[in-house]
Amino acid sequence: MKSINTVTGTVGSDQLGTTLMHEHLLVGWAGWELDCKAPRFERKTALRQAVERLKELKDLGLGTFVDPCPNDIGRDAVFMAEVASASGVNIVCSTGLYKEDLGSTPYMKQRSLEEIADIYATELTQGIGETGIRAGLIKCATSKDRITEYEEKCLRAAARASRRTGAPITTHTDEGTMGREQLNIFESEGVPFSRVIIGHSCGSSNLGYHTDMLDRGCYLGFDRFGLDLLHPDRLRLAALIGLVGIGFEKQLVLSHDSVACWKGKGMPEMDAKMRKLVENWKPTHIFKNIIPALKDAGVPERKITTMMVENPRRYFEA
Repeated sequence: MKSINTVTGTVGSDQLGTTLMHEHLLVGWAGWELDCKAPRFERKTALRQAVERLKELKDLGLGTFVDPCPNDIGRDAVFMAEVASASGVNIVCSTGLYKEDLGSTPYMKQRSLEEIADIYATELTQGIGETGIRAGLIKCATSKDRITEYEEKCLRAAARASRRTGAPITTHTDEGTMGREQLNIFESEGVPFSRVIIGHSCGSSNLGYHTDMLDRGCYLGFDRFGLDLLHPDRLRLAALIGLVGIGFEKQLVLSHDSVACWKGKGMPEMDAKMRKLVENWKPTHIFKNIIPALKDAGVPERKITTMMVENPRRYFEA
């Protein structure tokens, strides 16, 4: 058993239980606070909404909610701790920086690779700012079809902080691209792939892309269920069922990448057709719809438990 940093203290890895590996309580795109025309952020209202969401998930059997919000798009560890305390759900937060086009890059572009790695390591071992809340994993991200120089620096910083602290890494990929290249960078830095989730891999239905990475020993995040706007759930499910059918269930984790509350403007304005494509983008979707669909397709309960309980525990123990 290993101790895991949550926003309300450490827990044993055996206390994680059923885990959603990639969700968000609060997101604010970099610069949100500069928009005087955006909706005012009402913290008390957001807190109530987030607690209600976590309590609903707890009633469905959730034990742990992993929120890998990067430092530069609205991460609020104190907000997470308040939600965890009020809901009774473990919340694990991250340290890390987002991809170049949407993160706060001008300041961090001036920092060296080692300076960024030191920031990550400090937040993992000492705490975030003056809060005393320690991150439990490292987040990094890349763009569609490319890894910029800045993004590579952040990936290498994540790798070095992981090697120093033992913390695992989870990533963002765009539209099912650059996962193999992310692994190449981590491999060159000596990171064990048992500590790595290549996130949003369900943005591709190319099984060759998936098996290339799985054969190297990492985890893949099928963690955007409900976001039919970006990639249809029926294709996510088809790929997931296929991979489970050929024995890869021990390397797959499930989630939605949902957002409970936004700082400033969040999702763009949508017409009725677009709204329908995100109607299931909420963290109850896996429990209410995806797990039943897996069972209907013949996936046994033990393999679902592997993905929802055992894999998150082994990932944090690696």
